Amino acid sequence: MTKEHYESITAKIDQVSGELKELALALHSHPELAFHEFFACDQLCGILEKYGYQVQKGAAGMETSFIGEMKGKEGGPTVALLAEYDALPMGHACGHNLIATMSMGAAIGIGEVLKELCGRVLVIGTPAEEGGGGKVILCDHGVFQDVDFAMMIHPAKRNMVQRGGLAVKQVKIEYFGKPAHGTRPEEGINALSAVIQTFNLMDAQRALLPLKSSVNGYIIEGGTASNVIPEYASCEFCIRGDKVKDLLVVEAALKRAIQTVNTLFGTTAKTQDSLMYTERYSNRMMDETFKGHLEEMGETVEYPAPTMKYGSSDIGNVSLEVPTIQPYLKIGDADTHTHGFLEAAKSDHALNQAVKGAKALALTACDILESKELQEKIRAEFEKTVPRYTREQLGYHG
Repeated sequence: MTKEHYESITAKIDQVSGELKELALALHSHPELAFHEFFACDQLCGILEKYGYQVQKGAAGMETSFIGEMKGKEGGPTVALLAEYDALPMGHACGHNLIATMSMGAAIGIGEVLKELCGRVLVIGTPAEEGGGGKVILCDHGVFQDVDFAMMIHPAKRNMVQRGGLAVKQVKIEYFGKPAHGTRPEEGINALSAVIQTFNLMDAQRALLPLKSSVNGYIIEGGTASNVIPEYASCEFCIRGDKVKDLLVVEAALKRAIQTVNTLFGTTAKTQDSLMYTERYSNRMMDETFKGHLEEMGETVEYPAPTMKYGSSDIGNVSLEVPTIQPYLKIGDADTHTHGFLEAAKSDHALNQAVKGAKALALTACDILESKELQEKIRAEFEKTVPRYTREQLGYHG
């Protein structure tokens, strides 16, 4: 039945391709920041309901998250299609309008044949990837406990599978001192000096940090007048590690720096941590299945170069929970988070690529639902390659 299923899926996606392109453009023209994606959430939920999905909003307590569900025959696995739809302050310069569109298209396509397959499909709306950690919150709330496989596609400047990602978190530090006139600095406690020394101490520790770790930061506030000893200063660091265990080493180094600075200057410090995005484990069996479908549509799919530098995404947290992929689909030659990519994300070429992506995603889901052998191989790889962290290490609640 696979060939017939493939034909039904691709024909359905071709049939709704105009609607999918309209959706991508609508989202692009209504960019919304993290946790405020109300227009996008309504649009996506409306489409899912139109094509037979049961939809519930507010997953994990987030207003702009949702879960759409469609069931096939009893006894099969659950495949989750993930949708991102938040924008950057400059707009959809990361192409999340296309991510959501491809997952919607894949949902419509696989929905055409799901009644003949064993299993179910979830479409999970994941807000706030750009800093808010929507998927982290979903993982913390156990949303993926009943999911067997998860997938989505990210637009990029090349077609690629098996790309990883670094573990990352942001730490804001506020130092509190004592004001004094600049002619009597000995009477004050200089919070700005504490901030500056924190940067110096982190630089001094770089040689001690694990391979591929990085530390970047900036000063948020450093005082209000040049002749006043600052009683308050603040900064923020972005710390990364190849894996969670490495990130925790970097975090410990930062805490040592803060303690040392407080001892040296007599300041007190208050820290505020972001959610942790973990490293990413892209399941090779799933990626290769996707790659085969995309290449049958005329695309060439690459693998990351050994020296490629990685960023971070909350898809990493999902990849610790269940076998996961986030392949990349070329929509142009610009880098993400640039004005060039912003324009590319609404181009005719990108819209046509999104239709291809939706097909490849849906066909991959079909393969997984149909083949118990493929399911077993995917799970075996997951068990072999993905580490187990405690909820405490990941910063989850309880």
